[in-house]
Amino acid sequence: MTAKKVLITGVYGLIAGAVYDHLCAQPEAYEVYGLARRRPSVRVSADWTLDIPEERFFQSDLSNLEEVEQAVQGMDAVVHMAAEPSPRAGWDRILASNIIGAYNLFEACRRANVKRVIAASSIMVSFGYRDVEPYKAITEGLYADVPTPVPMVTHEMSPLPRDLYASSKVFGENLARTYAYAHGLSCICLRIGWVVAEDRPPYREAQDVWCSQRDIVQLVERCITAPEDLRFDIFYGLSANRWRWVDIEHARQVVGYESQDHGEDFYPSSA
Repeated sequence: MTAKKVLITGVYGLIAGAVYDHLCAQPEAYEVYGLARRRPSVRVSADWTLDIPEERFFQSDLSNLEEVEQAVQGMDAVVHMAAEPSPRAGWDRILASNIIGAYNLFEACRRANVKRVIAASSIMVSFGYRDVEPYKAITEGLYADVPTPVPMVTHEMSPLPRDLYASSKVFGENLARTYAYAHGLSCICLRIGWVVAEDRPPYREAQDVWCSQRDIVQLVERCITAPEDLRFDIFYGLSANRWRWVDIEHARQVVGYESQDHGEDFYPSSA
C-alpha cells in the first residue's frame, strides 16, 4: 500500500499538532507534511514539542496563493486547520486568514489536483441555537429542565452564527461546497467543539460542547480514509457527551466515527 501524502496547515496548533503526531506514528500509511506561517521559537507547550523535518515543512502565509499551491502540490489530502481562531478578532484578521486564506487554500488544491480537503469549521456556527430552549438550559447548566432525549441540532439545519468568526466559518463551509460540486474536489467540513490543552471540559457548563483530543484526531483520520466517492459533507466533531445537543450519529454512519470520551465523566454530578 502506498502511503498517503497529507499536508496539515496550521500545524503548530493544538488540534493540527495532535493530528500530525498521530499520522506520523503510522509511516506505512501516511507521509505527513506541515505548513505554518513560522516555526515557533519555543516549545509548543511545556510538555510537548513538534519535530517536523525541514524537508516536510512549508513556511507560508495563506495570503500567498502561489506559495500555498507549491505546498499542496502532490498531496493526496490536505487537513486545513490554519485560521484566525479568536471570536474576538477584528475583521481585518478574520478577512485575511479565514476568508482570503480559505479561498487560496481551496483554489490551490484545485489547481494542484488534490483529491480531498478536510477543513476545520466550528460548532460556533450553531451557537445561535443556545438562545432558545432546550439548548439555553443546557448552556446554563439547568439540566433538570432539559427533555430526554435531547433534540439534536443536525448539519442539515441552518447555521446560526453569532459573531464574525463563526460567520467566516459558514463562508468556509459554503466555499467547500462550491469547490466540491463545481470543481470535483472532495471536501469535508468539521464543526469542531471545544478542544483544550488540558483535554477535559474546562468547567461544568462546557461539557456539552467539549471534544477530547483523541476523538477529534480519530474523526480527522476517518475523513482522510473515507471512500473516494464522498464528495461533500459536514460533521460535528464532539465527544459523546451526555448533554451534547448536536448530532454525531451522522459522522458515525458516513465515516465510522466512534467517540471514546464523555464530558460528564469529569463532572459526574451532572450526568
